[in-house]
Amino acid sequence: MEEFESNRDDAPGEPALTRRGFLGMAASVAAAALPAAARAAVGQRDERGVLDIAIIGAGLAGLTAARDLRRAGCESFVLLEARDRVGGRTLNHDLGNGYFTEAGGQWIGPSQTAIADLARELGVGTFPSYWQGKAVVVGGDGRAAFDCDGTFGTDPKLGHELEEMAKSVPSGAPWTSPRAAEFDAMTLGSWLATKNVAPEDQISWQTGSVLTGGAAPSRLSLLHWLSMVNSAECNFERFEAVKDGAQGTRISGGSQILSIRMAQALGDKVRLKTPVLRIENWNDGPVAIHTPTGVIRARHVIVALSPPLCNQIAFDPPLPDGRREMQRRWPAYAPARKTAHVYKKPFWRDKGLNGWVMQPKGSLFWAYDNSPEDASFGVINAFVVNGTLPTDPKAAEAELSQIYAKALGEEALHPVAYYDHDWGQADPWTLTCISPMPPGFLTKYGQALHPPAGRLIWSGTETSDIWAGYMDGAVRSGHKAALQALQAINAGRA
Repeated sequence: MEEFESNRDDAPGEPALTRRGFLGMAASVAAAALPAAARAAVGQRDERGVLDIAIIGAGLAGLTAARDLRRAGCESFVLLEARDRVGGRTLNHDLGNGYFTEAGGQWIGPSQTAIADLARELGVGTFPSYWQGKAVVVGGDGRAAFDCDGTFGTDPKLGHELEEMAKSVPSGAPWTSPRAAEFDAMTLGSWLATKNVAPEDQISWQTGSVLTGGAAPSRLSLLHWLSMVNSAECNFERFEAVKDGAQGTRISGGSQILSIRMAQALGDKVRLKTPVLRIENWNDGPVAIHTPTGVIRARHVIVALSPPLCNQIAFDPPLPDGRREMQRRWPAYAPARKTAHVYKKPFWRDKGLNGWVMQPKGSLFWAYDNSPEDASFGVINAFVVNGTLPTDPKAAEAELSQIYAKALGEEALHPVAYYDHDWGQADPWTLTCISPMPPGFLTKYGQALHPPAGRLIWSGTETSDIWAGYMDGAVRSGHKAALQALQAINAGRA
């Protein structure tokens, strides 16, 4: 059996823990509340080689949990990651000279205080997403430019109706809404169908639904959509907009930098290329965690994985029926593919364009300006249609360049670099980037999402009480899981 130990090696000069938000400081508060003897016990080595806590998954949730454990004085833990990198569903493309563009999750916005606090504590800056200028819709041989004012242009009146309905749908437990059965029996599309949405507005709803929810309105539960609006304090414009919205702010150095810095501070507590194959004795403990390099034993386990990824682990004994069925049926068909064209300069800005390009029927969902803050060169990132865009990167680059040329100008035919990341093909550890909840799922299976199973504590953005599915939700879930683990360890030693 392999034993995991390391000396504390916090990042030098790391700012003190922010006081904003209970969850952001929960683990440290919990540790401070423990008796001195109990705090000492949390950090001690077990003579039998049993760790206090094992964490599975080195995305934002797992790394946040590990960081909180250390800040609470706990050293008896290890963080296991199947990939050869940290960051989970955040990933940077290195453009050279200290510049990056994101292949995965990248934005933060108002009320997403958990990830904003984390960035501040890690000394990572932020800057506004670029949205000034006209957006372009292309189709057939034509194009149309329009002022979007940093939003997708959905009908404000319908947005207000959604806000009112969302007030009764708790974001962390939408199945408890008094209207849960009613809303979960409908799709966003079927609700919109009763509103006589103008054809030109349907493009906006379709684009926003796919980008934010992972599927067309006809496939998304209205209950799920309302729970997401609830996360944004029932402010629909904040939920779907770039300007002053959930897509309004970017992270200097690319979003993966947060995970990289946390992992650097944790040192050899983080074990890469260590997939978990089997978990035994999770009900009574010590829990036996089987990996290709050996067995790790721990009193408690934080499983910081998306629910469908848990299906790749064998559990002995089997998980409770509700949890097992929820994982098995979890919607995991939105892996996403994201591209980046790099240009010598953001030439579209000189033309009064903001770099947004939409193609209602074609290879492109949405392209946007992802240039660096100093605009020293230009970047157009895009969410693309995998079944339509060629899989070969060179062919994909050429096809997208033609679309951009039609929308933005002939300069778009001459990118200096191209990046392409298909999350469905990149590795087996990312089954889906977004969870497009279908009608009926949340009311039938949602209640199995949060409760621990024996000594297993579930984490990951999908388990967050607010901003589930976002980077902020991942950080919040990590704080919560660390607090649960510390409380469990303390209870066991009382």
